[in-house]
Amino acid sequence: MSLIELEQAGCTVELADGSHRTILSPTTLSLSEQRIAVIGANGSGKSTLLRLLNGLLLPDAGRVRVNGLDTRQQPTAVRRSVGFVFTDPLSQLVMPTPVEDIELSLRRLKLSSADRRAAALTALAAFGLAHVAQNSIYELSGGERQLVALAAVLAVDPAVLVLDEPSTLLDLRNTRLLRARLAALPQQLVISTHDLDFALDCDRALVIEAGAVAFDGAPADAVARYRAMAS
Repeated sequence: MSLIELEQAGCTVELADGSHRTILSPTTLSLSEQRIAVIGANGSGKSTLLRLLNGLLLPDAGRVRVNGLDTRQQPTAVRRSVGFVFTDPLSQLVMPTPVEDIELSLRRLKLSSADRRAAALTALAAFGLAHVAQNSIYELSGGERQLVALAAVLAVDPAVLVLDEPSTLLDLRNTRLLRARLAALPQQLVISTHDLDFALDCDRALVIEAGAVAFDGAPADAVARYRAMAS
């Protein structure tokens, strides 16, 4: 299993008046469980924490390492190891069709064109998306786009999969499909979610409040803490 380590990692943003606001307080965590949920209100710092894990965002202080790789010193290696699925799939689907988008992800594996096409079609079929392989990305439903984005990230077999609100655009059927697919994956998963059933599927949960970890422990206890905070 992978090991994600944050050592006093924190982030600030500069405001228009030149002052700074902390969006994630210095945080120390060692994350080795297979499935980790991150829950909290909008604006609490969940997405900031997730973006630190694959170097999309670098800490102003401290450091982040994934299996010994430092996100600041070895960003390319970290991003090969840590796949990231955004809330809005259109922020990462850049090719005209699903099959082309997954083929683009597979280029780093240096497969032949025919093998890339076959692997991309297999990846789509695993999510029940073979019938939309050649459709325009813009003809797909929001749920279908999210599943294509997930399939594209998984196609290169990352060691860690980070998902930022993956069920936001999904209907009940596709949410159930996503949960089942994630439960079967061998990767370490870090999932930011408002769907508390997703959180309860995990082995560990973090509650983020005002840019800090307010709770770290068993998912049922984390959900209870979050509900108490929101009441």
